[in-house]
Amino acid sequence: MAYSTYTPVTGVIQNITPLTPSCCDQLLTLATNGGIVTFTVSKDTYIPNNLQLRRGMRASAFYDADLPVPLIFPPRYQAEAVAVLARNETAVLQYFDENLLAADGSLKLTPGPTTTITSANGQRFTCSPGKNLLLVFYSITTRSLPPQTTPHRILVFC
Repeated sequence: MAYSTYTPVTGVIQNITPLTPSCCDQLLTLATNGGIVTFTVSKDTYIPNNLQLRRGMRASAFYDADLPVPLIFPPRYQAEAVAVLARNETAVLQYFDENLLAADGSLKLTPGPTTTITSANGQRFTCSPGKNLLLVFYSITTRSLPPQTTPHRILVFC
């Protein structure tokens, strides 16, 4: 996964249907506050912990906003990653600099002793996670500018 502009869409999984006869590509339908959004989930879509996606799960699907999309309704994007969320949890997929500030300045990370930091393949990550694309799971942020959070979990895409 190269660095790009990843846009999240968060909602509840309404349906998962095969797109091809081989079932390798699936269509994921999310019900969001703004309506229905669909995603193509392929063999290249990253799903943390290889969780099996099911109806009723709350999830954030991330797509590359720099790629063209077909002009259809409901919108259909190619999912780069799908993260299943716990109650009151948020996920962000962004490049963070050496100071753990998001590339767009929207979030500052302050990992704590309970923050789990692993590589995308689940191995313990003992270096600084900065200067990498990170999938960050968190619940609460400060009201400062930029908002700061102590994430629950950080997945590092080296």
